[in-house]
Amino acid sequence: MARRFEIVDTNTREYRRNNSVGRQLTVRLMLPLDNTNPVAHFLASVNDLIEHALRDAGDSDMVRMNIQNQVKQNDKPIGVSFRLKDHLSAGVIWSLFEKASQSNSRFNALDTLVVTVHSVKMPVRFGKKVLKSRGKPLSVMAHLKRSIV
Repeated sequence: MARRFEIVDTNTREYRRNNSVGRQLTVRLMLPLDNTNPVAHFLASVNDLIEHALRDAGDSDMVRMNIQNQVKQNDKPIGVSFRLKDHLSAGVIWSLFEKASQSNSRFNALDTLVVTVHSVKMPVRFGKKVLKSRGKPLSVMAHLKRSIV
């Protein structure tokens, strides 16, 4: 199946201190080829775009996404706050598009869009390494652990 969007430019930046990755995609959504419903085509295009933008994020990662026109950078971007990867869908973004269409700002889905995705890798387990005794005497373990008096 052909892509429903065209990638114009990609920029990736890694923030090691915060264990996060920022990816900026400049994309252009394609017009429907046949006489399909434009709203359904737009939803499918946004779904494909989300899948492409989040292909490197893990299931337990927190993801934030901003979408704005490349032409009018002064307008407020459409943004989705941090949430789990599987909670981000085209329906959520569609509700944000509806809110933007009711405001005075100009937003055209056929313009070149700048999609910024930030993903933060969340630890899967508790993050603290457990100190195992492995047969060491209690006096040695008391020196290793700070909480034992």
